[in-house]
Amino acid sequence: MKTQSYPLMRKSLTDSWRSTVGWGIGLLAIMSLYLPLYPSIGGSPQMRELLASLPQEMIRALNYDQIASGPGYTQATFFGLTGFLLMSIAAISWGASAIGGDEEAGLLELTIAHGVTRTQVVLERTAALVIRILLLALLVLVVILALNGPAQLGIDPAKVVAGVLMFVLLTLLGGTGALVAGALSGRRMFGIIAGTAIAVVGYVFNALGNQSQDLQWLHNFSPYYWAYGQSPLVSGVPWASVAGLGALSLLFIVVSVLALRHRDIGAS
Repeated sequence: MKTQSYPLMRKSLTDSWRSTVGWGIGLLAIMSLYLPLYPSIGGSPQMRELLASLPQEMIRALNYDQIASGPGYTQATFFGLTGFLLMSIAAISWGASAIGGDEEAGLLELTIAHGVTRTQVVLERTAALVIRILLLALLVLVVILALNGPAQLGIDPAKVVAGVLMFVLLTLLGGTGALVAGALSGRRMFGIIAGTAIAVVGYVFNALGNQSQDLQWLHNFSPYYWAYGQSPLVSGVPWASVAGLGALSLLFIVVSVLALRHRDIGAS
């Protein structure tokens, strides 16, 4: 009998294809709703006047200080807000369910009883998480490139790739944070709390750090700032941030492997 390669990854992808399609439809709807409105909202003189009348602290907190340009509008409305919210929820949900959710439901013991190693469980389910995020990111890339001209966004296509790359790494960090908390605790809820904390604290620290020079030190602890602080849609790929976000996700995966290998499954 022929043995299929990567059976756990295949099963994770098969079991979650409906949710992946659903999140894709959500991202597509948001991009189709927001981005074509740039000429009449972000780039309009009325919007510039409105922004000038608002408190600058609020403008900086919402990252709306560059919204009058196409890249700034795309960053503020999609990558930094609505897209970030949807993609983070998806990644955190998948990451929390990968180990913690399975153990909580009593399925992880059955999986390991079928001759797969604990390391294999973590790595294949992490691979499924990465693949789902990449599929959604590919959709985002294609849609933004397609709308770039008609919506008059004026973004260099190479910089769109840079923006999507940072979008992937930022949301992957939330997903792997949820994964490691689930592997350490055996509980899906702890994974959701950890992944949400990474996303929310990163966003809040970035917003506070934008308020004054005295608070800019908070940017050092904000994955959100690491990803978007250098404006990848304008400046290209911030390679130091790529290394930092990638290394932290890799650390979370390694800790997940070690945790699951040394824990008494089902005893949590």
